Amino acid sequence: MKLIVQIPCFNEAGTLEETVADIPKSIDGIDTIEILIIDDGSSDGTSELAQKLGVHHVLRNKRNMGLARTFKKGLDHSLSLGADIIVNTDGDNQYCGADIAKLVQPIIAGTADITIGDRQTSTIEHFSLGKKLLQRFGSWVVRRFSEVDVPDAVSGFRAISREAAFRINIVSSFSYTIEMLIQVGKKGIAFTSVPVRTNPKTRDSRLFNSVFRFIERSGTTLLRMYSMYQPLRVFTLIGIVIGLIGAIPMVRFLYFYLFASGEGKIQSLVIGSAFLIVGVLTFILGLMADLISHNRQLIEISLEKLRHLEDAQKALLADTRPGIVEESAIPEKLEDSRGRQDG
Repeated sequence: MKLIVQIPCFNEAGTLEETVADIPKSIDGIDTIEILIIDDGSSDGTSELAQKLGVHHVLRNKRNMGLARTFKKGLDHSLSLGADIIVNTDGDNQYCGADIAKLVQPIIAGTADITIGDRQTSTIEHFSLGKKLLQRFGSWVVRRFSEVDVPDAVSGFRAISREAAFRINIVSSFSYTIEMLIQVGKKGIAFTSVPVRTNPKTRDSRLFNSVFRFIERSGTTLLRMYSMYQPLRVFTLIGIVIGLIGAIPMVRFLYFYLFASGEGKIQSLVIGSAFLIVGVLTFILGLMADLISHNRQLIEISLEKLRHLEDAQKALLADTRPGIVEESAIPEKLEDSRGRQDG
C-alpha cells in the first residue's frame, strides 16, 4: 500500500525542513511512503529547498493559485502517482507528523475513507479564548450544514483513500476544508475523526488577514457549496420568507377592505402582490436549480468513471513501457489510435 504525504506550500522555506523531517519513515500497513511538495508560486526558494531535502516529488505553480486549487492539484497528482492513501498536512509544521500513523489507520482497517485530524483546539495554548469559541461555533455550523459530525471541521490534517479522492471535486478557490466536508456528507463517503497533536506556533496564518475576513470567506463558501448540493431547500426557504413578508401587507389590505371602509390601502395590495410574486419565482428558480443539481451529479459520476479509466490506462502504459511515463503519454496514445483509425 502506497502513502503519499502532500504538503501545499507558499513561502515555507523557513519551516519546510522541519516539516519534512517530522514525517514518519515507516508505518504499519504501509509499504511505501512518499512526499509531494506543491509549491504555490513561492518566491523564497521553497521548491529548491524541497529538492535539496530529497523529497520524492515537487510540483510548482507558476503563480499563486490559492490553497484550495493547490490542494486539488496535489490530490490529482498523487492519484497519478498511484497513491492508495493521501495525507494532507501544512508546510508550517502545525501538525505533529508522527500522528500520520493515527490518521491512516481507519483507512487501512477499511472502516473509513476520509479521516479528519482533531486538533483539540480547547487545549492549544496559543489559541485565544475568542478563537477557541469561534472554532467551536464554526465547527458546529459546518456540522449542521454538512451532516458530518467531526469536532474540528476546518482542520487541514486529513487522510483520504484513493476511492474517496476520485469522488472529491474541489471548486472553491479559498479553502477546501469546508467544501470537502459538505461533499463527504452529501455523497455518503465514510468518515471518522481522530485526535492529533500540534506543534508550537511558527508563524501567523497566511490564509486570511483577519478573523472577520476568515468568517466572511468561510461563510460564503459554506453557503455556496450547500446551495450547490441542496438548491431546492435553499430557494424554497428564501421563497417562503419573501412570501411571508408579502403576506403582511396583503392581510392589512384585506382587513381594511372587508371590515373597514373597503377603500384605499392600494399600496399594501401592490407591495404584497410584488413580494408574493417574487416568492413564487424564487421557488420556481429552486426547482430549476434542483434539476441542474441532478445534472451536475450525473456529470460527477461521469467524471469519476473517466478518472478510473485514465488511471487504468496509465497503469497499463506503466506496465508496458520502461521508465517513467509522462502525462503526455496518454493523449499521444489516443491521438495515434485516432490517426490509425482515420487512415
